[in-house]
Amino acid sequence: MKEEIVIAGFGGQGVLSMGKILAYAGLMDNLEVTWMPSYGPEQRGGTANVTVILSDKPISSPVLDSYDTAVVLNQQSLDKFESKVKPGGTLIYDPSGIHRLPERTDIRVVPVDAMTASIELKNSKTYNMVLLGSLLKCRPVVEIDAVIRGLRKTLPERHHHLIPLNEEALRKGMSLVD
Repeated sequence: MKEEIVIAGFGGQGVLSMGKILAYAGLMDNLEVTWMPSYGPEQRGGTANVTVILSDKPISSPVLDSYDTAVVLNQQSLDKFESKVKPGGTLIYDPSGIHRLPERTDIRVVPVDAMTASIELKNSKTYNMVLLGSLLKCRPVVEIDAVIRGLRKTLPERHHHLIPLNEEALRKGMSLVD
């Protein structure tokens, strides 16, 4: 098993932390992992993306030209990464940040209204966890329990009281995918 994932959007949407939590979850599931963030000088408001590779074998390089899965949260990211999803791969996107819909027919395209879901959860900071839940439903590369353990590792202890809310957001995201 090897899954090459890119997560992309504006800084401040939780792109990098979503990738970091996914990477830690891979470690918790005893997988080989790379996590490579990329962002401009302005973290909040500028574009950001992170590449995560999860594999049961050693990973030769964290640098990729194409991906099995892309999670895109804004139009700029869709424009940049739609063409880089491998044929047969998966593109997950939040339609609230998109004005031109994905056009490819050789990949699975999954719209996830994560913005509305995070509003229903009464916490906009759950946005990235809703999307991570959707990713895990489409591509079950790690167990949800590993993600919870990854959250415990990445969140400062003073925020551990938010873990149940994050788990609820993960499960909400899973429920949004057929």
